[in-house]
Amino acid sequence: MEQQQNQQQQSPVNQGMPGSPQVNHGGHELFDMHEVLAGTVGVLDQFMMLRQFIQDQQLADILDRQYQFILGLYNLTAECFKTGQKPSQETSTYMMKEQNQAVYGIKPTQPKKPNQSLSDVKDLGISGHMLGLIKAQASLLTMSSLEMTNPVTRRVLSAQIQQYVEMAYEIFLYQNKHGYYQVPQLNAQDMQTMLNSFAPAQGQPQMPPTKGQTGQQQQNLH
Repeated sequence: MEQQQNQQQQSPVNQGMPGSPQVNHGGHELFDMHEVLAGTVGVLDQFMMLRQFIQDQQLADILDRQYQFILGLYNLTAECFKTGQKPSQETSTYMMKEQNQAVYGIKPTQPKKPNQSLSDVKDLGISGHMLGLIKAQASLLTMSSLEMTNPVTRRVLSAQIQQYVEMAYEIFLYQNKHGYYQVPQLNAQDMQTMLNSFAPAQGQPQMPPTKGQTGQQQQNLH
């Protein structure tokens, strides 16, 4: 009788709840999704607060386009999280306007220091904050998507990662073009040494047997 009661108590955990997609989430997943959605809200709110300090219209255009795109991602993520089902819209692809060409080299610039007042806030700092927010959210999405048990939320989160990569790259290119994010290079000889540091694997690797295979071989000998 006691064994039967134990089986009855364990059955809901073992079987899950396939008929209720709203509760088709693991506990760890729920916490991660709350963090992802709260992080997205944080990006949107901070973009809105940063906009009033922008002077360059090109940077304002980047912020506006990314804000609207992230807002769409937030809505479909919140939808699939609540329903446990495929959202009503697919994850769209972010298209940046910046030319895909970085400028290399270091030029002397004024040393950076903390702002003394709001009048010191410039596009250099604003674009840096934007890049930091997007990079942080990309990392959070990557880590969280690895913990998803619900296949829908897993796909929705993982599909967003590349979009955040594109947004971060667009901000980097803007900063790089304006000298805010300079990119040093090694000299030609050192670069070639680094590029030639690895060689392709040749032939078929000789993998060692598993412990189970080794035990079976020994048993066959007897």
